[in-house]
Amino acid sequence: MEHRTTIGSNRYLRLAQIIGPDGILPISRSGFYLKVKAGEIPPPLKLGPRISVWRESDILDFIESKGVSNDG
Repeated sequence: MEHRTTIGSNRYLRLAQIIGPDGILPISRSGFYLKVKAGEIPPPLKLGPRISVWRESDILDFIESKGVSNDG
C-alpha cells in the first residue's frame, strides 16, 4: 500500500494507520507505545473513551528525525 502525505498535514491517524504491515512505521504496538512513553512520539489525542489519534505531522516529524523508512 502506497502512502501519500504532504508535509504539514493536519490529518489525524489511528494506530492501525501508523504501525503494522500497512502502516507508515515499521514498529510493533508495544514498541510504539514505549516511544510515546519515552517522549519520542507525542501522546495521542483522545477523541472519545475508545478513540485515540495522532497528528500526521507529528508522526512524519518523528520519521524524519529518525531516518525511518517504509520502503521495505
